[in-house]
Amino acid sequence: MQDTLLEVKNLSVDYETDEATFYAVNDISFKLNEGETVGIVGETGAGKTTTALAIMRLLPARTGRITGGEILFKGEDLLKKPENEMRLVRGALISMIFQDPMTSLNPVMTVGKQIYESLEIHNLEHKSKQQLEERVDELLELVGIPARRKNEYPHQFSGGMKQRVVIAIALACEPKLLIADEPTTALDVTIQAQVLEMMHDLKKRFGTAMIMITHDLGVVAETCDNVAIMYAGELIETGRVEDIFEGTLHHPYTKGLFGSIPDLETSANRLHPIDGLMPDPADLPTGCRFHPRCSQCMEICKTTHPKRVSFNGHDIVCHLFTEGGAGK
Repeated sequence: MQDTLLEVKNLSVDYETDEATFYAVNDISFKLNEGETVGIVGETGAGKTTTALAIMRLLPARTGRITGGEILFKGEDLLKKPENEMRLVRGALISMIFQDPMTSLNPVMTVGKQIYESLEIHNLEHKSKQQLEERVDELLELVGIPARRKNEYPHQFSGGMKQRVVIAIALACEPKLLIADEPTTALDVTIQAQVLEMMHDLKKRFGTAMIMITHDLGVVAETCDNVAIMYAGELIETGRVEDIFEGTLHHPYTKGLFGSIPDLETSANRLHPIDGLMPDPADLPTGCRFHPRCSQCMEICKTTHPKRVSFNGHDIVCHLFTEGGAGK
């Protein structure tokens, strides 16, 4: 049986400004076992990146605040660690691939120096400079970049190559957990496939657990063991990848996400996008957060927040599946 690596319990995150309080993440819980990959899926503004930044303790200092919950990594609550201890966790035990490779690298440092810097900070074995340089060469070759290019600058690389450098930095210390925040968004389709295949191979080689943050269900189907559907800061459906892609019970929002995917076999059929927009996190709807956009909305949805219902580990937060609901 696999051990639990990460457990997020009842996590809530707000952003406080002079004008309003934005409720970005609202009481979410999930687990991740060693070596597994969980995909967090949702539209822009759902709270996916905020969840990742909270785990890394990288929320904006002046506006972001964790208002409740626990983040247990190997049984230790990261929220209780002082900043000097968190610096030892970041990069060494938990790494993150940030959303935009074009802006994730320092433009005035060579790519080799940026990988070297990560190794130097976490050089607990006191390796020599030459050994660290050799590790830089090894990492670049590992992600498909010739080691001779380590003295070049980010502007000399394409978008796909920059993303490979970012991945090399994230994997430099062989972390136990890798958080990938939409790692293929800025890349063309061919490079996307190459990067995903490379990440899958590296994951198997190092036994790294992953959190894959994306809005692309195709990426989830190819890379993830478990799926968490996020909407307005809440996890509204969670389950194994086969539950989500092959099961018959789904939250109406999940159905909407699938309806927005083009089907090449039935190209004559039009897409069915979800009506409306993600709610304002400073003014969330009462009851079910999704009810203003839901075609199956009932009166109870407008006033009462739904309970979580479990079907053998496949959890859905929706009144349709509670006692007396139409979808039960």
